[in-house]
Amino acid sequence: MRPSIAQSNKIFLTETAFEDLDTVLSIENSQDAEKFVYSWPRARHQEAITNPDEAHLLLKECGSEKIIGYVLLSGLTNEDRSIEFRRIALSITGQGYGKMALALILKLCFENYGCHRLWLDVFEDNHRALRLYQKMGFIQEGTLRECKKSNTGYRSMIIMSMLEQEYYRHRSTSRS
Repeated sequence: MRPSIAQSNKIFLTETAFEDLDTVLSIENSQDAEKFVYSWPRARHQEAITNPDEAHLLLKECGSEKIIGYVLLSGLTNEDRSIEFRRIALSITGQGYGKMALALILKLCFENYGCHRLWLDVFEDNHRALRLYQKMGFIQEGTLRECKKSNTGYRSMIIMSMLEQEYYRHRSTSRS
């Protein structure tokens, strides 16, 4: 068992290993994820696992250690302390795992990695994710209009971020 990097009472984050990539790829290419998640070839996932500037992490259930998703972060060595929350993909939805995972990611980035700014882009029609990011304290910065080509046409993405002081302020008010 690989050590936990961050943990709640129901899920934990741990580093992805090469032998986990079949599961990662099946989650990434599932019908639920493919509309909102970029698909990478195995070689790109392998590169992310070994790159010190990136974190390729598994989300697992406590107890069973069942893989329920994965997370990609980039910019860990960025001199501006700006980390990109590149991706989250879950195999189980509608049970609160996304919110729990996001709380762990925020804690990891701001408290462990010393992040100053955590940013992401999200498809403008991914309403569930947008609501969650806003609820957790992310601020919308702008829109990349029709920046991604898909089989149905061009799609726009919303850029969101959270600053270090916003994280700590949101964390303290959500605990009260």
